[in-house]
Amino acid sequence: MLVFGKRSIITLAVLAVIIGWVYYFLTARGITYIWHWEQIPQLLFYHGTKTAAETTPSWHLGVLMIGFVLTVKISIVAIIFAVILGTIVGICRLSSEPITRAISIAFVELIRNTPLLVQIYIIYFFAGSMLRLSAFAAGTAALAIFEGAYVGEIVRAGIQSIHKGQMEAARSLGMSYAKAMRYIILPQAFKRIIPPLAGQFISLVKDSSLVSVIALADLMFQGQQAVARTYSAFEIYFTVAALYLVMTSILSMATQYIERRLAVSD
Repeated sequence: MLVFGKRSIITLAVLAVIIGWVYYFLTARGITYIWHWEQIPQLLFYHGTKTAAETTPSWHLGVLMIGFVLTVKISIVAIIFAVILGTIVGICRLSSEPITRAISIAFVELIRNTPLLVQIYIIYFFAGSMLRLSAFAAGTAALAIFEGAYVGEIVRAGIQSIHKGQMEAARSLGMSYAKAMRYIILPQAFKRIIPPLAGQFISLVKDSSLVSVIALADLMFQGQQAVARTYSAFEIYFTVAALYLVMTSILSMATQYIERRLAVSD
């Protein structure tokens, strides 16, 4: 049974007052909007024929779900490469070799201090045209590079949080630096950096909406196209936001589950 304390009751009362004030403000000014939520289901799933060649109607993904699936693909691929790149950058940041360390620092500072949107344009129009990259490859690469710089700093902090005695003990047992890092330091570091990594991955999923500027038909792009056709901006953008919330919530719950399992294994 839920028991509400005084603070909870006060919070609910304040929230009710705010909602009531917003409603009064909108109605008093004569601001009305006719909602058309009936258009949303067919943008998610529809029953019919997809092409003229089909004779039997069946269920198909709507434009928003098609964009949702593509956004999931972009996010998964970008996360994988961001972790790989970030791990390399994080280790290089701690290298005793000055050139390697300087290059990794320059990479991190350059990527973190320039807008992601600008990087997407540069990779798509400059590198993409030279290397003949598709919009999917260019958009995913831009996300992976951008998030990889942040993951690199997270990995560096995680490695530095491990006591130096761990590395010294591993080296005294005859392990090379690479083996000690792989089998001793990194496993412990990744356990500690799961929460900040989860936050960075959630940020990546949200940042993926920017790839719509290069005509990549992700969830945001499909939402914009649907708004242009139906003029139901509020309903569609609320639905798009809800779909992004579903992705980030699943990712958050997955990382929390992994964190609990690793805590039990300790």
